[in-house]
Amino acid sequence: MKKVKISILLIILSFQVYAPFAEQNVLYIEQPECIKPFEDLWKAVCMVESTNNPLAINQEEQAYGIAQIRQCRIDHFNQLTGKKYTLQDCFNPVIAKEVFLRFAKPNLERTAKRWNGSGPMTEIYWNKVKKYL
Repeated sequence: MKKVKISILLIILSFQVYAPFAEQNVLYIEQPECIKPFEDLWKAVCMVESTNNPLAINQEEQAYGIAQIRQCRIDHFNQLTGKKYTLQDCFNPVIAKEVFLRFAKPNLERTAKRWNGSGPMTEIYWNKVKKYL
Protein backbone atom coordinates (compact mmCIF):
# COMPACT_ATOMS: atom_id res chain seq x y z
CA MET A 1 0.00 0.00 0.00
CA LYS A 2 2.90 2.30 0.77
CA LYS A 3 4.25 1.80 -2.77
CA VAL A 4 0.87 2.76 -4.25
CA LYS A 5 0.74 6.00 -2.23
CA ILE A 6 4.29 6.87 -3.22
CA SER A 7 3.51 6.11 -6.86
CA ILE A 8 0.42 8.30 -6.79
CA LEU A 9 2.38 11.08 -5.11
CA LEU A 10 5.12 10.84 -7.74
CA ILE A 11 2.56 10.91 -10.54
CA ILE A 12 0.90 14.00 -9.07
CA LEU A 13 4.24 15.73 -8.62
CA SER A 14 5.33 14.86 -12.14
CA PHE A 15 2.23 16.51 -13.57
CA GLN A 16 3.00 19.65 -11.61
CA VAL A 17 6.62 19.65 -12.67
CA TYR A 18 5.94 19.18 -16.34
CA ALA A 19 2.77 21.25 -16.65
CA PRO A 20 3.45 24.29 -18.84
CA PHE A 21 2.99 27.71 -17.35
CA ALA A 22 -0.35 29.38 -17.91
CA GLU A 23 1.28 32.18 -19.89
CA GLN A 24 2.49 29.66 -22.44
CA ASN A 25 -1.01 28.33 -23.03
CA VAL A 26 -2.57 31.68 -23.82
CA LEU A 27 -3.78 31.94 -27.37
CA TYR A 28 -4.09 35.44 -28.77
CA ILE A 29 -6.36 35.90 -31.74
CA GLU A 30 -5.74 39.13 -33.53
CA GLN A 31 -8.83 40.81 -34.85
CA PRO A 32 -8.46 41.14 -38.61
CA GLU A 33 -8.64 44.53 -40.19
CA CYS A 34 -11.98 45.19 -41.82
CA ILE A 35 -12.03 45.27 -45.58
CA LYS A 36 -13.54 48.52 -46.76
CA PRO A 37 -13.65 48.33 -50.55
CA PHE A 38 -15.31 51.73 -50.99
CA GLU A 39 -13.38 53.74 -48.41
CA ASP A 40 -11.05 55.44 -50.89
CA LEU A 41 -13.94 56.20 -53.23
CA TRP A 42 -15.98 57.61 -50.34
CA LYS A 43 -13.13 59.94 -49.36
CA ALA A 44 -12.60 61.03 -52.97
CA VAL A 45 -16.31 61.75 -53.50
CA CYS A 46 -16.40 63.78 -50.28
CA MET A 47 -13.45 65.85 -51.47
CA VAL A 48 -15.09 66.57 -54.83
CA GLU A 49 -18.56 67.19 -53.42
CA SER A 50 -17.78 69.34 -50.38
CA THR A 51 -14.02 69.42 -49.75
CA ASN A 52 -14.85 67.25 -46.73
CA ASN A 53 -17.22 69.77 -45.19
CA PRO A 54 -20.02 67.90 -43.38
CA LEU A 55 -22.04 71.11 -43.12
CA ALA A 56 -21.89 72.01 -46.81
CA ILE A 57 -25.08 73.08 -48.56
CA ASN A 58 -25.58 73.62 -52.27
CA GLN A 59 -28.61 75.92 -52.29
CA GLU A 60 -29.06 75.66 -56.04
CA GLU A 61 -29.38 71.85 -56.01
CA GLN A 62 -30.63 71.54 -52.42
CA ALA A 63 -27.79 69.11 -51.71
CA TYR A 64 -26.68 68.64 -48.12
CA GLY A 65 -23.68 67.41 -46.19
CA ILE A 66 -20.28 65.97 -46.90
CA ALA A 67 -21.53 63.95 -49.89
CA GLN A 68 -24.05 66.54 -51.14
CA ILE A 69 -27.10 64.31 -50.90
CA ARG A 70 -30.40 65.49 -52.37
CA GLN A 71 -33.96 64.71 -51.32
CA CYS A 72 -34.59 62.24 -54.15
CA ARG A 73 -31.61 60.14 -52.96
CA ILE A 74 -32.83 60.15 -49.35
CA ASP A 75 -36.33 59.18 -50.50
CA HIS A 76 -34.92 56.29 -52.53
CA PHE A 77 -32.70 55.18 -49.64
CA ASN A 78 -35.61 55.29 -47.18
CA GLN A 79 -37.77 53.32 -49.58
CA LEU A 80 -35.09 50.62 -49.93
CA THR A 81 -34.21 50.39 -46.24
CA GLY A 82 -37.38 51.33 -44.40
CA LYS A 83 -35.53 54.09 -42.55
CA LYS A 84 -36.86 57.60 -42.15
CA TYR A 85 -33.85 59.82 -42.67
CA THR A 86 -34.37 63.45 -43.54
CA LEU A 87 -32.22 65.68 -45.69
CA GLN A 88 -30.91 67.35 -42.53
CA ASP A 89 -29.64 63.95 -41.34
CA CYS A 90 -27.13 64.14 -44.19
CA PHE A 91 -25.13 66.65 -42.15
CA ASN A 92 -24.07 63.65 -40.11
CA PRO A 93 -21.13 62.06 -42.00
CA VAL A 94 -21.96 58.61 -40.61
CA ILE A 95 -25.47 58.75 -42.07
CA ALA A 96 -24.22 60.27 -45.32
CA LYS A 97 -21.73 57.41 -45.66
CA GLU A 98 -24.46 54.86 -44.95
CA VAL A 99 -26.53 56.33 -47.78
CA PHE A 100 -23.54 56.40 -50.11
CA LEU A 101 -22.58 52.79 -49.37
CA ARG A 102 -26.15 51.60 -50.00
CA PHE A 103 -25.73 52.66 -53.63
CA ALA A 104 -22.07 51.68 -54.07
CA LYS A 105 -21.28 48.92 -56.57
CA PRO A 106 -18.04 46.99 -57.23
CA ASN A 107 -17.25 49.16 -60.25
CA LEU A 108 -15.88 52.36 -58.70
CA GLU A 109 -16.18 54.43 -61.85
CA ARG A 110 -19.79 53.46 -62.33
CA THR A 111 -20.55 54.15 -58.66
CA ALA A 112 -19.01 57.63 -58.85
CA LYS A 113 -20.77 58.50 -62.08
CA ARG A 114 -24.13 57.34 -60.76
CA TRP A 115 -23.58 59.32 -57.58
CA ASN A 116 -23.15 62.41 -59.73
CA GLY A 117 -26.13 61.78 -61.97
CA SER A 118 -26.23 61.03 -65.66
CA GLY A 119 -25.10 62.45 -68.95
CA PRO A 120 -21.78 63.74 -70.27
CA MET A 121 -20.95 65.67 -67.08
CA THR A 122 -20.39 62.39 -65.26
CA GLU A 123 -17.13 61.88 -67.18
CA ILE A 124 -15.84 65.23 -65.92
CA TYR A 125 -16.97 64.28 -62.42
CA TRP A 126 -15.21 60.92 -62.62
CA ASN A 127 -11.97 62.63 -63.66
CA LYS A 128 -12.21 64.88 -60.60
CA VAL A 129 -12.83 61.91 -58.31
CA LYS A 130 -9.90 59.95 -59.79
CA LYS A 131 -7.51 62.70 -58.68
CA TYR A 132 -8.24 61.79 -55.05
CA LEU A 133 -8.12 58.02 -55.42
